[in-house]
Amino acid sequence: MGSETKPLTTMDQTNYVSDWEFYFGNVNNMLGSIAVDLGLAKIAPVAEQPHVVWVSINMLDPRPDGLSSMQETVVLQQIEDDLEAALEEKHKAIYVGRSTSNGHRKVYFYLADTTAYEETIASVMQEYAGYTYDFGTKEDRGWNGYFTFLFPEPEQYQSIRNRKVVDSLEEHGDDLTKARDIHHWVFFKTAESREAYAASIEKEGFTVVARDYDKALGSYPYRLHIKHTDKVDWTSIDKTVLHLWRLAQKHNGDYDGWETAAKTN
Repeated sequence: MGSETKPLTTMDQTNYVSDWEFYFGNVNNMLGSIAVDLGLAKIAPVAEQPHVVWVSINMLDPRPDGLSSMQETVVLQQIEDDLEAALEEKHKAIYVGRSTSNGHRKVYFYLADTTAYEETIASVMQEYAGYTYDFGTKEDRGWNGYFTFLFPEPEQYQSIRNRKVVDSLEEHGDDLTKARDIHHWVFFKTAESREAYAASIEKEGFTVVARDYDKALGSYPYRLHIKHTDKVDWTSIDKTVLHLWRLAQKHNGDYDGWETAAKTN
């Protein structure tokens, strides 16, 4: 249900709210940890920041799996904060994310102006004796590095969304082990695809609450509202939602999300 991504200007960023999340993935065929500001997806690409800059820091004491230790994470975080502050002040930089893998912490920024950016990086890194680093830049007006490398794959993104809902319920005192009605919404391009999906999940014990058509929904105007009864602990809900998400993909549909009422003790 997406639309063409067009570059935005600073004036278009009034609705931006940072939304930092992390997840584990494959980085150059090795275990990697990626942190990314998901909130930027709502405004990217930003026309005034067309240059991507990366700084790759060689860790001094990485874990055997190539990720950062608890002790070194504190120092790496301070380096990131200092790089962000300096690049933002001198180059109007936006810090978009980082990857950690194979003993390296790589941080990514989008800059308005790269003039003497290497001097700005050097001025920060000279304060951290013992740390060696590499850096580079290229033009990336479409922010492809952000969208294709840092941003999670669709299934990973759905899991992150699931976790955020579960975290919110838990913060409000929800007893996640209590079964309750859980509602889901799925959208389709055709009525035939919707009905095939509905027939499949009804066999699995889901109940169709409503189905309708709304041309304002664009390419996916056929809506399906379903529910089932289950717990909402992380393992249970993520397994169910990813199953519904994958099934929607099979039927050329778009799984939109789920909600439920909180159950407190």
